[in-house]
Amino acid sequence: MLTAVTSMEVLEEADELARMILSSDLFQAYKESKHKLQTDEHAQQLVARFIKMKESYEEVQRFGKYHPDYDRVSKEIRVLKRELDMHDSVAEYKRLEKELETLLNEVSAHVARAVSESIKVPTGNPFFDNLSCSGGCGSGAGCSCG
Repeated sequence: MLTAVTSMEVLEEADELARMILSSDLFQAYKESKHKLQTDEHAQQLVARFIKMKESYEEVQRFGKYHPDYDRVSKEIRVLKRELDMHDSVAEYKRLEKELETLLNEVSAHVARAVSESIKVPTGNPFFDNLSCSGGCGSGAGCSCG
């Protein structure tokens, strides 16, 4: 019975942590930027064009440089991707998304290290991945852990 109560307390604390993150300034800014992106007609047109161009690009990639439209489609998708990435609402959304991801990675790493130094926390960020690596990753110390 004591274990069930302890587990319930841990879950309640996790819920509280989630509520704190959801009420943070960073999450609120992320949520606002997402809404702004979703309601930005020009950005949505760029996204739709990019999705359509991506389909053409994937078709061309099947044949590589031997496809007659390879050069044209490859150039067009790079230009469109840059235009999309440079659009204000897209850039702001991506920046805040990355900041929120970093926060969540940091929280995950802190929780894991509080439990055990040997718990591995895949974050996609080499800095945090190395913090959680204890030399048993099997990469032959390629991750600088061993």
